[in-house]
Amino acid sequence: MTVRNIEHIQGAVAHAWRDVRWVDTIGSTNAELLATGSPGSVLIADEQTAGKGRMGRRWVSPKGSQLALSVLVDAPSSAPLGLASLAAGLAVTDVVPEAALKWPNDALLGGKKFAGILSEVDFSSAPPRVVIGIGINVAWRAEDLPVEGATSLNLERIEVDFDEFAVDLLTALARRLEQWAQGDGQLLEDYRRVCESVGKHVRLTRAEGDVEGTVEGVNAAGEILIGGTAYSAGDVTHLRPA
Repeated sequence: MTVRNIEHIQGAVAHAWRDVRWVDTIGSTNAELLATGSPGSVLIADEQTAGKGRMGRRWVSPKGSQLALSVLVDAPSSAPLGLASLAAGLAVTDVVPEAALKWPNDALLGGKKFAGILSEVDFSSAPPRVVIGIGINVAWRAEDLPVEGATSLNLERIEVDFDEFAVDLLTALARRLEQWAQGDGQLLEDYRRVCESVGKHVRLTRAEGDVEGTVEGVNAAGEILIGGTAYSAGDVTHLRPA
């Protein structure tokens, strides 16, 4: 699958995104948009050869298998930066209502990951800029999935029109980022409703050392609460009950 009509996508989201570009192949949509984009820009790619994931992971995919895009926005002066990633994850569940989230923003279907999100902040500009990259597995063969525990929309029997799916995602993302910028409490209320990590026994992998415990909630800054302590970063693994 691939973008068929970029002009249609541009027109359908013009109320929210002023510059929408498409490229066939690129290293990283996040890196390219930070280098060449301005706030309100979107970059969609059929293929990323040097995409980035959280904790330094590489993110690659066969051509046409994934909707890969990045958006660039100004960081609001008062909203916690960490909520941008949560807003993006929530936007994915808006357009794939069967999905749930693993903190902070891994999108799951039946417990398997089908979408990943990486947000990066550029503090060299004033105000700072935030780039959010989203990769959604749309059409994969099971044997090509990169890791155990991954899936895709088609393998979960969810079929989408690629262009319309891009329009829906960008529209949902604009709405959720607007809630973030305005400090709208509905954002976190909706996030907590779809976050499967809350109440689960988890392992939080951090550079400073792993933490295990039950997730008590997600605070107003988007941080995960385990054992009465708030953590702003880390990789969550849902553990089976003992």
